[in-house]
Amino acid sequence: MSIDLPKTREELASRIDHTNLSPDAKREAIDKTIRDAKAHRFRSICIPPFWVPYAKRSLKTIKIPIDTVIGFPLGFTSTEAKMFETKWVLDHGADEIDMVMNLSAFKSGAVAKVKEEIARIVNHVSPKVTKVIIETPYLNPKEIKRVSKLVVDAGAMFVKSCTGFGPRGVTEKDVQLMREAIGKRGKIKAAGGIGDAKKALKMMRAGANVIGASRGVEIMETFKPQGDKISK
Repeated sequence: MSIDLPKTREELASRIDHTNLSPDAKREAIDKTIRDAKAHRFRSICIPPFWVPYAKRSLKTIKIPIDTVIGFPLGFTSTEAKMFETKWVLDHGADEIDMVMNLSAFKSGAVAKVKEEIARIVNHVSPKVTKVIIETPYLNPKEIKRVSKLVVDAGAMFVKSCTGFGPRGVTEKDVQLMREAIGKRGKIKAAGGIGDAKKALKMMRAGANVIGASRGVEIMETFKPQGDKISK
């Protein structure tokens, strides 16, 4: 499946979830994330749950979706804990969630439980958007394809590659495997170590619909509006 590459800055910005999930992020840093999002009109801001109510107030005059994380970054909290966290962020203004799947359960063979958990979260969040982080750095190619299919089968709109807290970032191969697994049935968010337009476009060429990045501004600054000429 081919993904159209953005040709303008506006098109590129509309596909970037501008992110600040730094453990020590201060209010000033969150303010900067919000200002950057306003300036570039990013697809969304992705911030810690704690900052969702604050961002909601800060964005009351401009429509920029608020994305936040659930079970982050390790994913092995209980389903009930994830459900409580999900309800709280939705009640306080979140528009989308990026949920970390239970990798420990999957690796232990509890595949049905993993799928059930995802489905419960998706049903609670619907009609808002759920993205499921599968942590590709810890998966082999066969597992990446299996998990990606499982996520879409459970009803999630997006499969997301990484938290950015693992041993490496996302690779083109990760995204290609994810796309091979889900075809046209779902969307892909590539995240983890994407710091410039060249890499962002490579991820899109591999099959990503959306880019998650803390360096969204740098991606915009290195983008050539007519499309970067990148090697395949």
